[in-house]
Amino acid sequence: MDMFTELSQKIEGKNITIVFPEANDKRVLGAAVRLQGDRLAQPILLGDEEEIKALATENNWNIDNMEIINPLTYDDAAFDEMVASFVERRKGKATEEQAREILKDRAYFGTMLVYMDKADGLVSGAVYSTGDTVRPALQIIKTKPGVSRTSGAFIMVPKENDGKKLVFADCAININPTAQELAEIAVDTAKTAELFNIDPVVAMLSFSTKGSAASEEVDKVAEATRIAQELAPEYRIDGEFQFDTAYSQTVAAQKVPGNEVAGNASVYVFPDLQSGNIGYKIAQRLGGYQAVGPILQGLNKPVSDLSRGCVEEDVYKVGIITANQALQNKA
Repeated sequence: MDMFTELSQKIEGKNITIVFPEANDKRVLGAAVRLQGDRLAQPILLGDEEEIKALATENNWNIDNMEIINPLTYDDAAFDEMVASFVERRKGKATEEQAREILKDRAYFGTMLVYMDKADGLVSGAVYSTGDTVRPALQIIKTKPGVSRTSGAFIMVPKENDGKKLVFADCAININPTAQELAEIAVDTAKTAELFNIDPVVAMLSFSTKGSAASEEVDKVAEATRIAQELAPEYRIDGEFQFDTAYSQTVAAQKVPGNEVAGNASVYVFPDLQSGNIGYKIAQRLGGYQAVGPILQGLNKPVSDLSRGCVEEDVYKVGIITANQALQNKA
């Protein structure tokens, strides 16, 4: 069964509410209409009501049952409540006057709806940059206990879904994580794998396999492996491994015979953003894998970042992923 068919079945009819701060964008509104029509999510559209309705009419889309909120004309009492909640959450980093100005921004406004349990998740980034999408989430929703930073994973889907799905991280957020941060990324990525029905077998990647090379970079991955194993002994996590050792049973048998992770890895944790970003794009362009993501990990509630080059189908799929993360949070 196709991965997104499986994910859709989990959320169908569950009335998961997803905020779309960029609802005046054709790609976003088209995806929102599909998600509601397929009973996969209940969209909340942010923006000018007349502009959004005009876009829907132009494309023959029915949005009669969708909630549309314009932050600039939001109910006074409800906005006062949001401002007070924002000021309290920022703990002295924003005055009431500053909060009133900040919350006119749809990314901040939408994130507050999620924080205040008026929505289950948020999808943004078709127009907003990654920074403008992630910053409100880090300031307001923040990371889960025991997680110091959010990170970004990609689900790597082979051609025609024929073969083993893989998870790569961090390929989107942290430039040079510490050993502790790398360990947290490994545990979070294992949890992401489970969301997609992928059995998490986690390989911590390096240019060294179990001490075959010596450097500070290798030491960091070895230390991250130790910490990750302590943080989550329920998962199979090991390293440091070169990619071929982690991926190929033949190579694993030569280099680390008998190791249960080597040659069987489904989750690949890269030592830094540079290698992670390069790695997933090589798999995508040369290996023909579909890269689904980035999926933001470690936040208390789901916020998803799109690419500004996305198409409607991308927004639709990220909406499905976000709704699944929200459902997992409710479990």
